Amino acid sequence: MRAKQATAAGSDAPAAVTLGDVEAARVRLTGALIDTDCNWSRTLSDILGCKVWLKFENQQFTASFKERGALNRLSLLKPAEKARGVIAMSAGNHAQGVAYHAHRLAIPATIVMPVNTPTVKVVNTRRHGAEVVLTGETVEEAAAFAQAHGRERGLTFIHPYDDPSVIAGQGTLALEMLGAAPEIDTFVVPIGGGGLISGMAVAATALKPGIRLIGVEAELYPSMYNAINGTQLPMRGDTLADGIAVKAPGHITQGIVRELVEDIVLVSEQEIERAVSLLINIEKTVVEGAGAAGLAAVLKRPEFFKNRTIGLVLCGGNIDTRLLASVLARELAREGRLTQLTIDLVDRPGRLAKVANLLGEAGANIVEVYHQRIFSDLPAKAALLELVIETRDRDHLNDTVKCLKAAGFAVEVRTNPGGAR
Repeated sequence: MRAKQATAAGSDAPAAVTLGDVEAARVRLTGALIDTDCNWSRTLSDILGCKVWLKFENQQFTASFKERGALNRLSLLKPAEKARGVIAMSAGNHAQGVAYHAHRLAIPATIVMPVNTPTVKVVNTRRHGAEVVLTGETVEEAAAFAQAHGRERGLTFIHPYDDPSVIAGQGTLALEMLGAAPEIDTFVVPIGGGGLISGMAVAATALKPGIRLIGVEAELYPSMYNAINGTQLPMRGDTLADGIAVKAPGHITQGIVRELVEDIVLVSEQEIERAVSLLINIEKTVVEGAGAAGLAAVLKRPEFFKNRTIGLVLCGGNIDTRLLASVLARELAREGRLTQLTIDLVDRPGRLAKVANLLGEAGANIVEVYHQRIFSDLPAKAALLELVIETRDRDHLNDTVKCLKAAGFAVEVRTNPGGAR
C-alpha cells in the first residue's frame, strides 16, 4: 500500500501529484492564507494515551482548509479563463473557499449548492460575492448541473477534490504540521472526496517515509471505505459530518488513498458529537462535524493509537449554531448532567412543590417543567410531571433520584438523548 509518489491509476502511470507540486503550492499560498496554529493538546493527550497535535484550520478566514486547494487551482488559471470566470459545486466549505479567493483575485464565480445545504454556508458564500445557485437534492445532482452549466457558459469547473492542483493545495497542511511537529508519526484525516488525505499523504510519505496515514469517514457515508475495500455498506441519512458526506469519492484520490493510506475508520454520529463537544470544552474551539471526525476516530480506537504522536486536522468550523447547541445538550445528557425525569404525582396541593424542594435540597437545578393533568393514561386523580434537571455528573444524578424515591415518588429516568431509558 506504500509508494513514494502517488500514481493516478496503477503503478505504471505517471504521478498524479508529487511532493514538488505540494511545495510549489505552498509558495503560491504564502501570504494569502492564515498561518493557522498547530498546537500540542496536553489534556487530550492525557485522555487518549497518545500525544495529540491539533492543526486549527477552523481559524482560516472561511473557517476551513478548503481555501488551500481552491486558491492553488485559481492561481493556475490562464488569463482568459480568469476573465470568463469559474464555477464550483460544494455543500459549503469548498464553495466559500472558491468564492472568497475568486473575489480577491477579481475572478467571477458561480457556486452551485444542494438545496439542503446549511443556511450558514449559503449565507457566507453569498457574502463573499459569488452567485449562488441552489439546485439538486444531492451533491451528485448539484455537481451534474454545475458541470453542464459551466460548459454552456465557458466557465472553468473547480472540482472540490478530484483535481491535482486542489489536492496539492490541501497537501500543504502536511508540510506545515511536520514543520511544527516533526515527531508526528500518524496523521488521522477526515475523508469526503479524498482531496485532503490524498494531498497530505503525498507530502507526508515523501518527507517522512514510514509515517502512517489513517482516514476517517462517517458511518453513514463510507464511500471511500467501500471503494478501497470492495464493500457495499449503505450510504444514507443526515450526518453531523455533512462536509464529508460524499457518495462518490474521486478517481485520482482513490488511487492515492489505495497506495498511501493504511486504514479507514468509520465513526458513528454519537462519536462525532462527543468529539465536537470535547473540542469546545477542552480546546475552546468550535469545530464542525467533519472537522471533529479525526478526534472521533482516536476516541473510538484508543488502543490502536496508544503511545503514538498523532496529527489531527480540525479542518472546518462552519456549524449552524442551533445544531451546535443541540450537540452540546445531547452530550450533557450522555454524561448524566442533563436528565429527563418522569414522575407520577397524586394531584394534591403541595406535591409539585415537594418535588421542587427535594431537588433543591439535593443540589439539582430544574431546567424545564411540564405538568400534565389531561393528556395522559393516568387516573383522574393523578398528574404527570416531566422535568429536565441539571446535575454535576452521573453520581450526583443517582443520589438525586434516590432522594426522590426515598420520599415515595415513582421516578423514571431518561439520560440517553436517543430515547433509551
